[in-house]
Amino acid sequence: MATMTIINVKGENTGSIELSDAVFNVEPNIHCVRQALLAYEANQRQGTHSTKTRGMVSGGGRKPWRQKGTGRARQGSIRAPQWRGGAIIFGPQPRDYSQKVNKKVKRAALASALSDLRRQDRIKVVNGLALDEIKTKKFVELLKGIGVVNEKRVLVVTPQPDDTILRSARNLPNVLVIPVNNVNIYCLLTCDALVTTPEAIKRLEEAIA
Repeated sequence: MATMTIINVKGENTGSIELSDAVFNVEPNIHCVRQALLAYEANQRQGTHSTKTRGMVSGGGRKPWRQKGTGRARQGSIRAPQWRGGAIIFGPQPRDYSQKVNKKVKRAALASALSDLRRQDRIKVVNGLALDEIKTKKFVELLKGIGVVNEKRVLVVTPQPDDTILRSARNLPNVLVIPVNNVNIYCLLTCDALVTTPEAIKRLEEAIA
């Protein structure tokens, strides 16, 4: 069973935590990761795009000019697709892009991503990850103490929704704060450092293992 060092907000070692091999020590399953990631990105699409067909465009009820004798090409409507302001042929219509992913596949993908982060030593388990007031400056100092303030993308996973930390980090473009039940494959793959707590680690193991 793998272990990980627990630090405080100053970066000092305060102990260690045992990690489940089923979550933090598995071989990456690239197929599951890819399937879960594509489904996540597809599910973010609204699918509200819409274009008008000939039956939807207003106007164009009468023939613009007679069929023969004008020297011009024959036309039946000013709302035909070749006209400016006319209809769109085979354009996008509203649709549902969502994809279903089996629970086992999703869990395998999350375990693969977490195991990869652990192997690269990009997970920081912090004891006492909390703020007494909503203050961005104090949160930046906390990140400095942990040693992740210079990372391009920091993911902070809290055991439960923490409004103080969320609002303190809201103005930091490189920091994303989410509760443990909202962890997804996209945020794990795109983060350079994962900051969490021992309690959140245990809840992750319960949900994934």
